[in-house]
Amino acid sequence: MSITLDAGAARPGSPDDYLIGKRQAWFAFAMTFALMLFDYIDRQVIVSLFPHIKSEWNLSDKQLGALVSIISIVVAVGGIPVALLADRVSRVKSIVVMAGVWSLATISCMFTTNFAQLFTARAVVGAGETGYGSVGAALIATLFPVRLRSALLGAFFAAASLGSVLGVVLGGVIAAKWGWRAAFGVVGIPGLALALLYLFVRDYKTVDLTPRLDKVTESIGSTLRHIFVTLARTRTLLFVCIGAAMQLIVVSAVWSWLPSYLNRFYGVTPEAAATQAALVVLLGAVGCIVWGFVVDRLTLRQRRNKLLALSVLCVVTMCIFLVAFAGTAPGPAQFKLILLGGFFMTCTVGVVSGVAIEVIHPGVRSTGSAVLSLFQNLFGLAVGPFLVGVLSDVWGLQQAMAAVPCFGLLAAVAFVWCARSYDTDVDRVSNVKLAVAN
Repeated sequence: MSITLDAGAARPGSPDDYLIGKRQAWFAFAMTFALMLFDYIDRQVIVSLFPHIKSEWNLSDKQLGALVSIISIVVAVGGIPVALLADRVSRVKSIVVMAGVWSLATISCMFTTNFAQLFTARAVVGAGETGYGSVGAALIATLFPVRLRSALLGAFFAAASLGSVLGVVLGGVIAAKWGWRAAFGVVGIPGLALALLYLFVRDYKTVDLTPRLDKVTESIGSTLRHIFVTLARTRTLLFVCIGAAMQLIVVSAVWSWLPSYLNRFYGVTPEAAATQAALVVLLGAVGCIVWGFVVDRLTLRQRRNKLLALSVLCVVTMCIFLVAFAGTAPGPAQFKLILLGGFFMTCTVGVVSGVAIEVIHPGVRSTGSAVLSLFQNLFGLAVGPFLVGVLSDVWGLQQAMAAVPCFGLLAAVAFVWCARSYDTDVDRVSNVKLAVAN
């Protein structure tokens, strides 16, 4: 049942006010942001440990890349079922369970003794993280006014960049002092405490579905069929998913392999390489927020122009990284270009999530966001690390890093096509009423 809202909350159906009290909404954002931070700390801590693991177990670059990519693959496969359950049962309780699972799985990585065990433990980390980004994004997007949506989602997903920074830095520092296994234990514990605190977050009331939507969400099979039909009919969602995935191939490749690149080509220690790489990822976190805000401000009068802006930013990112890795020798000049590329490369993250949510029925926003998450993880985040590992084994890491930025051009083309149908798809779901849950 619905409850009476206070003065700072939204009137049901109003897109310009808070759905719940302002203070409660910001507490929900803070907790969701914090868990996203540790999601990516736990996910990315391993990249600064690559030199240690490679040396101890004599692994190939392909195997190292697989330790990162397996999480994204599991997240992609399980994201839709988990988000569907969260949409119909409880987003808050689902997040509590997710955080507990991925934190315990991260801690278990410190007890592994070979590649197969570590690979399995990393897969369980992915199982815990399955659906978190989409469920968390749906919660934030619904509790806050539309005018803040892209900026807040940009900030939320910037936690991924910031968490990656901390994961890379902490991994390097802890491994240097106590060994690489200890890093997993140190970063895994805080997520358990945050999971318990998340029980105090307010959820929004599950939205009644149309008879047709209620029917298609009764089973995973019918939901998947509906999703494919929706992708075919909602061109905005289809092309924003493709564009987001192509750009994330570039992002995930740089995030995962830059510490190893600096270690091999700059001749610095693994911990020093981790610290330098963390600067690039940190700029990505800043860029995620900045570009979300800039795109929102520049496209207030013509909202679909945000997709054209993303297209331009993706091309700029590609050009910067091509000059850096294909046209500049390792050294200070190259590293400055990599820093600049790091600032631009996360330009799409918050904006695409807002676009996807705006064209999805509110009753299945978590599930709809999971469609975006599936593309981002399976065709983006999972591809970058593994592809660079495979290319590195064949061509060398330098050539592999020079080839991957070209995926930014595919992202740019997808966003241009996406802009053509955006206004029509938004209007289709703009009148659905919302209320707050008990």
